[in-house]
Amino acid sequence: MIAELDDRPATPAGRAGAGLFAPARRAAILEALASQGTVTVRGLSARLDVSEMTIRRDLVDLEGEGRLRRVHGGAVPAANMPPVAMDSEEPSFASRLRRNQQGKEAIAATAAEIVARYRTIALDVGTTTYLMASHLRTLAHAKIFTNSLRIATALDGAEPDVYVAGGLLRPDEMSTYGPAAVGQFEALWFDVAVIGVSGVTPEGLFDYSVEDAELKRVYLRRSGLRIVLCDASKFQRMSLVAIGALSQVNILVTDAPPPPALAAVLAATGVDVRIAERSAGAA
Repeated sequence: MIAELDDRPATPAGRAGAGLFAPARRAAILEALASQGTVTVRGLSARLDVSEMTIRRDLVDLEGEGRLRRVHGGAVPAANMPPVAMDSEEPSFASRLRRNQQGKEAIAATAAEIVARYRTIALDVGTTTYLMASHLRTLAHAKIFTNSLRIATALDGAEPDVYVAGGLLRPDEMSTYGPAAVGQFEALWFDVAVIGVSGVTPEGLFDYSVEDAELKRVYLRRSGLRIVLCDASKFQRMSLVAIGALSQVNILVTDAPPPPALAAVLAATGVDVRIAERSAGAA
């Protein structure tokens, strides 16, 4: 978790940075960053006795000098954040399903355990959410809402009631999208939503598809608990569409720990990272 400078109440005379001019204040920020590895705006504001807006301006200037990298709620050393890769094309559903399938199976099983106690469950399109559907077939109390025809088919004849958003069809993904689908689900409120993504970076969540993006945003807006499924190969990867901020996520389920700098950002943002354990004998 991102470490914070001591922000316990103190008198102005006891504040470590009270009265510091910008150069000294920024030197104090860099010293804290070097000793702690990460800093937060809130912690720096309390310690240095200046507003959070002032700290943010300091971080912007220090980032411009290449001294650090700003992340949500704070900063990390510039060298600590691994590079971000850009995915320009969406692989087929079949090829994505084969990629790291054992890891995705573990993620799907872990996510299914989390949502099993909820009554209204929204399942986004994606390979891991598709694998998750098989774990939900016995939830007699549940109503499952999805824009994936694959997920709906996987739940055919199962215990939960299944509701599919009407709209236009994306053939390879077998997903519905468009104003009709968005309007239908925007009028609802889900206990929990499970969302698939193509990448996660400190800047937020990403996906390949413009068509599917708006329903992903609906799930983020219209759910009490928001769960993102992301196998470790998707860390530090971007693609065409920005879906939302990390602050919109409650739980991220993955199959391996994120890179340390990204893990620090996730922790600072309040995201609960769950590492799914593969079954015995899995490679």
